[in-house]
Amino acid sequence: MKSALLTFTTAITLIVPVVAFAQQTSAPLTRAQVRSELIQIEHAGYNPAERDTSTYPADIQAAEARISSRNAARPGSDSGMGSETSGASQSGKHAAPAPASTHLFAHH
Repeated sequence: MKSALLTFTTAITLIVPVVAFAQQTSAPLTRAQVRSELIQIEHAGYNPAERDTSTYPADIQAAEARISSRNAARPGSDSGMGSETSGASQSGKHAAPAPASTHLFAHH
């Protein structure tokens, strides 16, 4: 009986930290993400420099509603980071072969 209780207690003490760690799904925002969100809110019409405390909650909520309606209109752009990519890339240009006279081993 003691071994079963010890096994059960050991299993619980090993599982509880794993479950607690698994519940932490939201990572802290990076500086770039916060800056991007601020720029989006400013483009939506909110100006944090006005400092009108009487209309603060309504102003920022209206700007956030405009942003969410824009993002809903564009399917697949729910990350809020950067612009949409075209799906193709190009890295540099094709190098032309060197003439035979300037070849590295031409003198041998």
